[in-house]
Amino acid sequence: MKKSITTEEAKKALEGGFEEARETLKDKNKMEALLQKAEAKLKEVPRVGNILAYFPTFVSLVRSYVAKEYTDISVSSIVAVVSAVIYVCSPIDLIPDIIPVFGYLDDAAVLAICFAWVKTDIDAYKKWREENGKVIEE
Repeated sequence: MKKSITTEEAKKALEGGFEEARETLKDKNKMEALLQKAEAKLKEVPRVGNILAYFPTFVSLVRSYVAKEYTDISVSSIVAVVSAVIYVCSPIDLIPDIIPVFGYLDDAAVLAICFAWVKTDIDAYKKWREENGKVIEE
């Protein structure tokens, strides 16, 4: 049983979702379904390190982007964020989620890689959200 994921495997998993992320961004209903699925899954995930704390911000950013409330982000960054959300929601992981604790390590690794790629965009979005009264509990 595999207990950890390499940085390279996390990058490959994230990049593997880019095409689906692009297609999902084009379909408002598909996007909303993905976000609701992501929020439901997050409720069952125990925190694995600090990185999972950013997942609600990823979802909030995507929701604001789809609603065209916040579009000050590059297409490559929003595609990476949607790809990470798709990976976390996918029932097919590198490490199955049903394995206690270890099952979420791959999700955390993919989110960590994505966060490293889009940190500046996430920080800018959080600032915009605060300035525009869009702060929600995370």
